[in-house]
Amino acid sequence: MSNPKSNESGQQKSQGGGQAPQTAITPTRADNYSEWYQQVIKAADLAETSAVRGCMVIKPWGYAIWENMQAVLDKMFKDTGHRNAYFPLFIPLSFFQKEAEHVEGFAKECAVVTHHRLAPGPDGKLMPVGELEEPLIVRPTSETIIGASFAKWVQSYRDLPLLINQWANVVRWEMRTRLFLRTAEFLWQEGHTAHATAEEAQVETMKMLDVYADFAENFMACPVIKGKKTDGERFPGAVDTYCIEAMMQDRKALQAGTSHFLGQNFAKGSDIKFLDQSGTLQYAWTTSWGVSTRLIGSLIMTHSDDDGLVCPPRLAPAHVVILPVLHKPESAAAVLEYCKKLAVELRGMAYCGRPVVVELDDRDIRGGDKMWSWVKKGVPVRIEVGPRDMEQDSVFMARRDKPHKEKTSVKRAEFIATLTTILDDIQAGLFAKAKAHREENTRKIDSMKELTDFFTPKKAPKDNEQPEIHGGFAMARFSMDVAAEAKLKDDLGVTVRCIPLEGSDDPGPCVITGKPATKRVVFAKAY
Repeated sequence: MSNPKSNESGQQKSQGGGQAPQTAITPTRADNYSEWYQQVIKAADLAETSAVRGCMVIKPWGYAIWENMQAVLDKMFKDTGHRNAYFPLFIPLSFFQKEAEHVEGFAKECAVVTHHRLAPGPDGKLMPVGELEEPLIVRPTSETIIGASFAKWVQSYRDLPLLINQWANVVRWEMRTRLFLRTAEFLWQEGHTAHATAEEAQVETMKMLDVYADFAENFMACPVIKGKKTDGERFPGAVDTYCIEAMMQDRKALQAGTSHFLGQNFAKGSDIKFLDQSGTLQYAWTTSWGVSTRLIGSLIMTHSDDDGLVCPPRLAPAHVVILPVLHKPESAAAVLEYCKKLAVELRGMAYCGRPVVVELDDRDIRGGDKMWSWVKKGVPVRIEVGPRDMEQDSVFMARRDKPHKEKTSVKRAEFIATLTTILDDIQAGLFAKAKAHREENTRKIDSMKELTDFFTPKKAPKDNEQPEIHGGFAMARFSMDVAAEAKLKDDLGVTVRCIPLEGSDDPGPCVITGKPATKRVVFAKAY
C-alpha cells in the first residue's frame, strides 16, 4: 500500500467549494464527559428523547446496532439450548407480593395501571374510568409472571430443565435519565430457567455469565471483569448475583450484564413444583439473566472519541461507506458507476457470519460534510473514489480507528482482498486499547486514605483547565460489611462493583473497617 501526501479524492475541495470543515464533538471528553456522551449520540443519530418523560426514541442507526447485538446474542442463547417465548407486559400486583424482597427492591420504580378506559369528564376532557379490580404493574422484570407459566408447564422431572428467553421492553420509573444508560423504558432480553437441582441451576447461572463475557469481549471489544455481587448489590430475591463489569473512558464502571441464581425463592412464591425420579414433590431451582440497550451506552463510552462514535466492526450497522467524488460533471457518471460495481462486489462478501454491509453515499452535499457525517456515525472503513482513483483502479481508504486525516491509496483488488483482515485488525485494536486503559487505571489499595484520595480530585479545575484525572478500579480488601459499603456509597459515591471470580484471594485487613478480609474486590464509581 502507498500512502501519498496528496490525492485527488482525499485532499480535494468539497463539492460546494472550500476545504472540508474540521469539526468534532463539542465539548470534548476531557472538557465535559457527560455532555460529550450526549453529543456523540446526537451526532451519530442514534437516539433522541421522546415526548414521554424519561423515554427515548431509538433511531435507525442506533436500532441497527441493537439488532446486530440481538442477532449475535440470540444465536448464542439458542446454541446453549434456550428457546424464545413472550410473556405479558402487565403483572398483577399480587404476583409481586408473593416475594417480599423482590417487591421491595422494585417498589420505587414501578409504573402502575389502575384503570382500563377513558371517558369524557364534566369539563369534556378525557379522564380514566373503570377502576381495575387489581392494579397491574408494567413489567420491570418478569420473574413472577413467568413463574406463573412455569408452574403450569412443569409437572415432572422430565419437564426439566426449562430454558426460556424473551426479548421485550421493561419499565422502571427512573427520576434521572440518560439515553441508553438509564431510561424509564428500555429494551432487553431476560432469560428464565428452571432446574431439578441446585447444582444444575448454578451451572446455568455461570454458563450465561460466560456467554455475556464472550459477547462483550469478542463482539463489543469491551474487556470485562466477571464477578459476584455483594449482599448489598445483589438482585432482589436472588441467592447470588453475578455480573460483568466494564470500565468506561472516564474510569467509571458500567454493569454490562447480570446472571442470577435464584435458588428456590421464586419457585416457592410461584409454586413451581415437580415430581422427582423417586416420586417426591420438589420445588424447582430457578435462574434469570439479562442484558439491555445499556450495552449501546457501554459501546459508546468504551470506544468513541472526540470525532464521534467508534463502532466495533462486528456490530457496526455498516462496515464500509463509499464516498464517490462527483464534483466534475464530465466524470461523475463514470465514477458513480465504478462505485456501484464496487459496492455490489463488497456486498457479496461475508464478515463474521453476516454479509458485508456497504453504504454508497451519492448525496449532493459538500464533500467535507458528507465525510464528517460518516466519521461521526463510526463506520469502520471509509473509501473515497475520484476520477484519478478510477483511472488507476484504486480507492482512497480511511479507518475509523485512525485519525480522520490519515488516508491511504490502495489498489481496488488489494482493498477487496484485505477488507476482512482490516476489519479484524480494527476489532482487535479497539479491544487492546480498551484493555490497556483499564489496566492503566486499576490500582491495588490498602488503606482508607488511599481509597479516599483515589476517588477524590485534589482541586477543582479552573476556567480553560482540564479536570484532574482521578478514579478507576480500586482493588482493595473488603470484609463484606453491608453497612460499611452503604456508608462508602454515601460518603464517596463509590460501591463494590463485584468480587472478581479470578485472582481475588488475598487475606488481610478490610480497607474500610480493618476487620479480617479474605478477598480483594473492585471498588469504583459507576453508572
